[in-house]
Amino acid sequence: MNWEPWTGCYAASDGCANCYFYGPNAKRHGQNTITKTDKFDWPIRKNKNGEYNIKGNKILATCFATDFFLPEADEWRSVAWAMIKERQDIDFLILTKRIDRFKVALPDDWGDGYDNINIGCTVENQSLADQRLPLFLSYPIKRRFIAASPLLGEIDLSAYLKTGGIDHVTASGESGRDARICDYDWVLSIREQCINAGVTFWFKSSGSLFKQNGVVQKVNPFQQGNVAKECGINILNGKRLF
Repeated sequence: MNWEPWTGCYAASDGCANCYFYGPNAKRHGQNTITKTDKFDWPIRKNKNGEYNIKGNKILATCFATDFFLPEADEWRSVAWAMIKERQDIDFLILTKRIDRFKVALPDDWGDGYDNINIGCTVENQSLADQRLPLFLSYPIKRRFIAASPLLGEIDLSAYLKTGGIDHVTASGESGRDARICDYDWVLSIREQCINAGVTFWFKSSGSLFKQNGVVQKVNPFQQGNVAKECGINILNGKRLF
């Protein structure tokens, strides 16, 4: 399930160039005005019997079509944090390319973090990994994962995984008409790093252009998850996927 309390976004780094939501060939291209949606209060809406519409024991992907830490959403975020805290029976997944804004966007009662939040930091290449991950690991977060997405080159995460502060890593290729190649060797390298660090790994999507055994294949958008799954390289140890 997805919760989008606000909509609109704009590029933060190279991985945004062909964004499947806001990139040049996407339906939402140019929608860079950040506005609240009609689902802003969705997690705490109740039915006529006073029960939450969204039942507990769910994983709620939050702001996957925008960014939770956009500065334009600062005025609404305190209310969003309050709703997240109220729904302790839901796991909220927050994925961001703006981890540098994390510290200035926290609620006053954050402490060492909320138990029901899993924060994901996206990295597309080695430069961004080295820029974002030291910050990511320095913040008080109880549950965190790395999303190598879209994977645009070989990345060495070893130094960050060995700290013990990362619970999980996902890897995905880039989707869309102008997608850049995702090389399977890059994916396997990250997987090996996860094995060495004892961290779970999920190859989520092949992307539109997938290079394997020296051959680049064009993959239908609806098959990219299946192509990744068929590689059989996930290391999940019972972890729930989102």
